[in-house]
Amino acid sequence: MRAQFPFLLVLAVVMVGLVRIAQYFWREGTVLLGGALLLAALLRALLPADRAGLVAVRGRGVDVLLYGCLGVAVMVVAMTIQGGPRIQ
Repeated sequence: MRAQFPFLLVLAVVMVGLVRIAQYFWREGTVLLGGALLLAALLRALLPADRAGLVAVRGRGVDVLLYGCLGVAVMVVAMTIQGGPRIQ
């Protein structure tokens, strides 16, 4: 259970993002999803593979690069789409 704490932390942020999306705050929720990916990248970079749990999918460098780039991309797209509610 202790080894899966990083994954559960990332999953908690994802769940909050999905709740915000369900409440029609899609931009805020999507930014939270991107933030969850950045959190996964940070945890993967800082924790050894045996403590990273399910956050560790591939090699450390590949995981950090992919989580980080995808997190930034999701956040940028969410914040630059025209129309819809903005983050308050």
